[in-house]
Amino acid sequence: MKETVVSGIRPTGNLHLGNYFGAVKSFLQMQNDYNCYFFIADWHSLTTRPKPENIVNSARTILAEYLACGLDPEKATIYVQSDVKEVLELYLFLNMNAYLGELERCTTFKEKARKQPDNVNAGLLTYPTLMAADILLHRAVKVPVGKDQEQNMEMARKFARRFNTMYGVEFFPEPQNFSLSEKAVKIPGLDGSGKMGKSEGNCIYLMDDEATIKKKVMKAVTDQGPQEMNSTRSEVIENLFTFLSIVSTPDTYQYFDEKWNDCSIRYGDLKKQLAADIAAFNAPIRERLAEYMANTELLDRIAREGAEKARESARKTIDEVRQIIGFRK
Repeated sequence: MKETVVSGIRPTGNLHLGNYFGAVKSFLQMQNDYNCYFFIADWHSLTTRPKPENIVNSARTILAEYLACGLDPEKATIYVQSDVKEVLELYLFLNMNAYLGELERCTTFKEKARKQPDNVNAGLLTYPTLMAADILLHRAVKVPVGKDQEQNMEMARKFARRFNTMYGVEFFPEPQNFSLSEKAVKIPGLDGSGKMGKSEGNCIYLMDDEATIKKKVMKAVTDQGPQEMNSTRSEVIENLFTFLSIVSTPDTYQYFDEKWNDCSIRYGDLKKQLAADIAAFNAPIRERLAEYMANTELLDRIAREGAEKARESARKTIDEVRQIIGFRK
């Protein structure tokens, strides 16, 4: 029997190359090896007060993007968080045994409170319990997370232990951090920084067309070029070669590597080649994305069927939790 993995997807849309070679490729691998539940975390987004029209549109966009990248609803259960109401019941039960002090000490709460001082809501405070409910609802044993979520994962394990101890059961497994980071490729930013990210404004999005990609790549930061044969590349140039190693052929990489080593490299030529290769990489994903975005009926059906699968798992957990606590089914 396959181990169960649960992971949330932030409903922000507009995936970039960094997302693809990080979380998305990890999901594509996991869906073949594990019993996966991937959900679009639209309830989590309420802490930032999104506009009503953006909630549905954002969920559809991110669903379409992940499907275009290869996430398969026949292999993994893909659903929208708000379509599985059992999450809220488990969230309530966990909140009843979560303490104010431990929630206030969470780094994510402190950071969010600093960023939005006029909107320090209860949802921000109880983010760890909602995250734990998402995970424990399917009794997951593994959760793919980044460094920023490690403390919240420890909270999820604490809530699982607390429930088991309080009611004298061994019901909830303690979910473990699951990282494929050693296999993931770190995608650099075009501004010379070490990482591609939306907040840094240095992204190439999977939906970018050829003209947009070329415009962005041609503006990529460079230096004055090699000053002697076989010299070490600066970080900004190494970033461009990292891109080449990912989207270009080995022959292309070798060609520009040799040009660097003999000091004859022309950055304009490198950028033009890189832009063309990124556009070629993006093209099939962008085409599939356009097809999905034009078919909202299909997207809604996939989300609905995913929710039905997720609720089947969720109802089993909630029925047992009610009995353990002392409520009727």
